[in-house]
Amino acid sequence: MAGSWPLILALWGAGLGAAMQFAKFAVIFDLLGGIYPEGGAALGWLVSMIGVIGILLGAVAAMLVSRVRYRRSLLWALWLGAAVSLGQALLPPLSVMFLLRLIEGASHLALVVAAPTLIAQIATDRQRGMALTLWGTFFGIAFAMMVWFGRPLALAFGIPVLFIFHAAYMVAFAIYLSPRLRRLPDDGAVQEISVSSILAVHKSIYRSAWISAPAIGWLFYTFCFVALLTVLPPFLDPSSRGLVIGAMPLVGIAVSMTLGVALLRIMPAVQVVMIGFALSALCMVWLWLVPAGVTACLTLAGVLGLIQGASFAAVPELNHTTRTQSQANGAMAQMGNLGNTLGTPVMAFALVGWGYPSLPVLAGAAFVMGLLLHLLLARLRRNA
Repeated sequence: MAGSWPLILALWGAGLGAAMQFAKFAVIFDLLGGIYPEGGAALGWLVSMIGVIGILLGAVAAMLVSRVRYRRSLLWALWLGAAVSLGQALLPPLSVMFLLRLIEGASHLALVVAAPTLIAQIATDRQRGMALTLWGTFFGIAFAMMVWFGRPLALAFGIPVLFIFHAAYMVAFAIYLSPRLRRLPDDGAVQEISVSSILAVHKSIYRSAWISAPAIGWLFYTFCFVALLTVLPPFLDPSSRGLVIGAMPLVGIAVSMTLGVALLRIMPAVQVVMIGFALSALCMVWLWLVPAGVTACLTLAGVLGLIQGASFAAVPELNHTTRTQSQANGAMAQMGNLGNTLGTPVMAFALVGWGYPSLPVLAGAAFVMGLLLHLLLARLRRNA
C-alpha cells in the first residue's frame, strides 16, 4: 500500500498521546503531595507504574496485539487511555489512582507496539527510515509539550483540567484514525495465549539476533538518557542549567531528524546506532575531562539522537513480517522500560558513593556495552 504522510503523522500523534501518559504525572509530581498527603514516597509509583507494566508484559504485548489485530488494538488503546484520563480527572482515592495507572499501562503498551508496526506497514521503502525516525522522537516531544503546556495548564486551572485535556487528545486521534485504518491489512499471525506460549515468545525474541537487536541497544540508551537528564543538573552552572537541560532533548531530536535521516539513506540503521554509541562513549570521556561542560552535554544529546531514531528504523530493516516487527517493538518497550526504571537509581547510588566521576564512567561503560552487543549480534546474523 502506498505510503501516506497524513496517516503516518496521525499515528505519530497517537504515540505522543502514549508518551503523555508518562509525562502528565512526571511534570506535576511535586503537586501530587497536595492531593495525596498520605502518599509519601509511594507517590513515585504513580509515575513509574506504566514502566513496571512494560517490563512485565512488553514482549507479551506483541502476542496480544497480534491476536487482537493492530488496528483494533490501537483504537481500543486510545479509547481506554481517554477513559482512564477522565477517571483520573476525578482525583479518586490513591488506591484507585494506582489501579487506573495500572490500566493505563496496558493502554500505553498497546499503543507503543501497534503504532510503529502500522507505520512500518503503510510507509513506502523510501519513507520508512524517516517515518520511524520521526516515531523515535515521540517521547522527547511529548515531554516537552507537557513541560511547556501541560504543567502551566495544571497550575492555572487545576490538575483535573490537564487530565481532561489528555482524554480529549486521545479521543480526537481515535476518531480521526478509526475510518482511515480500516483499509490496512492485518496480517499478524494469531497465537494461542498460555504460559507456555508466553515463555516461548520470550525465548524466540531474545534468541533471535534479528528480533532482539533493536531492543538490546535500546536498553543501554534508555538506561542513560533519562538518568543523565535527572542527575546532571546539579553539576551544571546555575546560569545555564535550565537552558542546557531544556535544550538536550530538542538537540537530540534535531540531529535525529536531519543527520540521522541522511545517514539512513546511505547505510543500514544498525550501523547508525553503532556510530551513535561510539560517539556517545567519546562524549563521556569529554565530560570526564571537562565536568558538566555545556558543549559536551549538547554534543552528547546530539549523538544520542542517532541512536534514538535509527533504533526504531532497525526494526523493519531486520524483521520483514508484521509479526516479527511487532515482537521487536514489544521487546523495545520491555527493554526501554527496564532501562528507564534502573538508570536513575543506579546512577544516583553511584554518585552518592563516588561523586561526579562515576557518572561519565558508568554511562560510558553502558554506551560501550551497547556498541559491543550490537557488534556481537551483527556477527551472529552474518554467521547465520
